[in-house]
Amino acid sequence: MAVTAEAVKELREKTGVSIMDCKKALEEAQGDMAKAMELLQIRAAAQAEKKADRELAAGTVGSYLHNAGQVGAMAMLSCETDFVSKNEEYIALARDIAMQAAAMRPEGKDALLAQPFIKDDTKTVAELIAAASHKFGERIELSDLAVFSVH
Repeated sequence: MAVTAEAVKELREKTGVSIMDCKKALEEAQGDMAKAMELLQIRAAAQAEKKADRELAAGTVGSYLHNAGQVGAMAMLSCETDFVSKNEEYIALARDIAMQAAAMRPEGKDALLAQPFIKDDTKTVAELIAAASHKFGERIELSDLAVFSVH
């Protein structure tokens, strides 16, 4: 089945994955967008596993304050290079993870990673990080997390 350029563009916009990877996934899924997204998620997880031994030498701290400063969170998201750590999407991911922590107040990092993401409950926070790792081509990890509340 021939895959249209519009379908490739749509998948790329939804996932942020390279055009070639989107095209391959759509071809393998015979044009089925949902199946192609699932294939990309599986590949992202496999790629993240392959990168598990790479050194994390850079990163950013995302922060979020809510409820007139009554609740706040900080999330340290680590990656391999400064190139990725300065990327606007990477910085936004760290802030989104901090927002998730402020909203859900998890017991720790592992609990947060297992939670459905508040902006898209079809993905867990861990899957969101794996997708970012796939997109940026680097190992990305939630290194530290702190949640503060006055009550």
